[in-house]
Amino acid sequence: MTENQQHPQDQQLARRKVVAVGAGAVAAVTLGGTAVAASALDGERERASGGASAGSASAAEECYKLTSETTEGPYYIDADKLRRDVTEDREGIPLALRIKVIDSETCRPIRNAAVDIWHCDAVGVYSGYEDMGNGGGGPAPTGPPPTAGPSGPPPGGGHQEPTDDTRYLRGTWRTDRHGFVTFKTVFPGWYRGRCVHIHAKVHVNGEWTDAGYEGGNTCHTGQFFFDEESVLASAVVEPYVSNTAERTTLDEDTIYDGSGTQGGLLKLRYDKRNIAKGVRASLTVGVDPEATNDGQDGPPPQPSASASPSA
Repeated sequence: MTENQQHPQDQQLARRKVVAVGAGAVAAVTLGGTAVAASALDGERERASGGASAGSASAAEECYKLTSETTEGPYYIDADKLRRDVTEDREGIPLALRIKVIDSETCRPIRNAAVDIWHCDAVGVYSGYEDMGNGGGGPAPTGPPPTAGPSGPPPGGGHQEPTDDTRYLRGTWRTDRHGFVTFKTVFPGWYRGRCVHIHAKVHVNGEWTDAGYEGGNTCHTGQFFFDEESVLASAVVEPYVSNTAERTTLDEDTIYDGSGTQGGLLKLRYDKRNIAKGVRASLTVGVDPEATNDGQDGPPPQPSASASPSA
């Protein structure tokens, strides 16, 4: 994630608790036969095997602060799953999302930050909120076909409590000593009123303990975006082709500010002849580690002729 979703004011991220994970846990991301492996506490192996994505992320980069600070949207679920593979049973184009978190003033990598991501599936449905549907873009994974877009609050606020126990396409993981974190997921779909996007939060200055990640501050709440060429390529692949919801383009979106990577536009690598093989997405996320951007009072989206409640 935009999805102007506000987390309840009384839920303080100052005491986030995430399920603890063993130091030896290892995950593998495979796209088109290329593996991206990473250790839970040391991502050096991940960096070495990251292929083209690693090259783009480690290239010389400018210090900048992301402009895409937004409200968190109605569909954020706090620290529910500590994992890098968030796919579960969702069908779609494999996506390796590789993020590097840096201090926007010094350009130094921020290690041991907790990064959350969450997004809808190929037909525009969010886990935890399946009965809210996707605006007519295909049947929800369970229950009857959706009858409306993600309902949520009016622009500018209103967290929605989850309506079911599903948690696919959501996860939290830590950055390695180089500031990198990689998630395995699927290319997101779309729903009425929003372009294709992924929500993210970055938490810093806390501690990883036996209970998980505690204390600190949320220094970034925003969204990552996909260029039109990639979205159009995905739209002819199953199950995206069954998504009949009206699609908002990147230029029409009320959240993306048009500033490229600084505004959250992902750098993508994939076979232009067959995007179904998989996509590698990367972005350097410049943050102010001393700031608090928890999505509780971010700016509302600008009005749009086709906009529905933002999420």
